[in-house]
Amino acid sequence: MPVRNALNRLREHMEHLVIGQERLVQRLLVALLANGHVLVEGAPGLAKTRAIKSLASGIEADFHRIQFTPDLLPADLTGSDVYRPEDGSFRFQKGPVFHNLILADEINRAPAKVQSALLEAMEERQITVGAKSYSLPRLFMVMATQNPIEQEGTYPLPEAQLDRFFLHVQVDYPSREASRKILELTRMEALGESRQVIPLPERISQEAIFDARREVLLLHLAPEVEEYIVELVEATRDPSAYSAELYEWVRWGASPRGAISIERGARVLAWLDGRDFVTPEDVQRIAPDALRHRIILQYEAEADGITPAMFIDRLLQTVPAP
Repeated sequence: MPVRNALNRLREHMEHLVIGQERLVQRLLVALLANGHVLVEGAPGLAKTRAIKSLASGIEADFHRIQFTPDLLPADLTGSDVYRPEDGSFRFQKGPVFHNLILADEINRAPAKVQSALLEAMEERQITVGAKSYSLPRLFMVMATQNPIEQEGTYPLPEAQLDRFFLHVQVDYPSREASRKILELTRMEALGESRQVIPLPERISQEAIFDARREVLLLHLAPEVEEYIVELVEATRDPSAYSAELYEWVRWGASPRGAISIERGARVLAWLDGRDFVTPEDVQRIAPDALRHRIILQYEAEADGITPAMFIDRLLQTVPAP
């Protein structure tokens, strides 16, 4: 299929540029085809920004990078009404959020007032200034990054905003072999040879992306797999039927957006693999990234070193798959 082949070529191109982060590359494509937003968390220097830029380079879409800082204002994202002295009127000047692909770099460096400016954009695909609302582009995706180790001068993302991210992807350090390849790639780029070694595929049109999204929604999802998704999400809220220990760990479970994210993400994984049906394994592959930011643990569990990832892993082992 032309669209799937084009996306697979784009994935190969991204994996050449972002060495050792194949899972991150796949998750960015999953979020794109699921019409969702993605939060990427990792230590500095792990190619988070590079991965997002490489995705944008393969799509016929406008791309804009916003560096979040403590002095950023909401109008710096959304735009504002500008006074026109020649006729005494106001004209709305669009902000960077009106591009197709938005890179919100180090999103947790901006205060809550600025972060809340993204809430309406991410959920309603519009922004409101004064008494008027403005629609965002049909293809609109926020890709945010945050640094988990440097907490000075940062502001934790509100739970309401976290819930609007389709996936929360955590990236780790590359392997020894990948580190060697990174050295080779950076040397080639410095010599200007990378373009010959890693050609950029033909850019994918927005209509092709929309066609792929429709195909994803038409994949067969068996009632048993759908019930498995619902059961997993319900178990994040009240796992007492499966494990007393899990019940003691969790304080708040996933919202309905968690079930939607799992279902849509599992569909995309199946579609990228060339299948026309979703399996329980697809659900299990996407569930950690779809639920990680939607689980709030008890204070006692956090004090004991329990993490949302550990809770989800135990949940997947406990809830029986069809």
